[in-house]
Amino acid sequence: MSDRQVNLAKIIITDLCTVGRLPLLMLILIFTSAMGVVFITHHSRQAISEKNTMLLNRDHLSNEWRNLILEETALAEHSRVQAMAKKELEMRRPDADKEVIINLQ
Repeated sequence: MSDRQVNLAKIIITDLCTVGRLPLLMLILIFTSAMGVVFITHHSRQAISEKNTMLLNRDHLSNEWRNLILEETALAEHSRVQAMAKKELEMRRPDADKEVIINLQ
């Protein structure tokens, strides 16, 4: 082996320039295609990650909505409202002789 170091990059560039424009054009097209694949793959993975985050958020909101519906149903129960009216507002049913019936005819 000789003591001389070979500059591989220089040899490749010299070959590409002397052979013609077609290999150089092909190299540029291959590089562009590879960068396009990397770019599209990156954006696809970001979209999938965002979709998964949105699905988790949807599930969380759906669970919260169900809990709120259950809470609303429990709070609006007739017996509970009647008990609160009697206890907190001191409401009571009127006597039969104090009831007035109105006919709208």
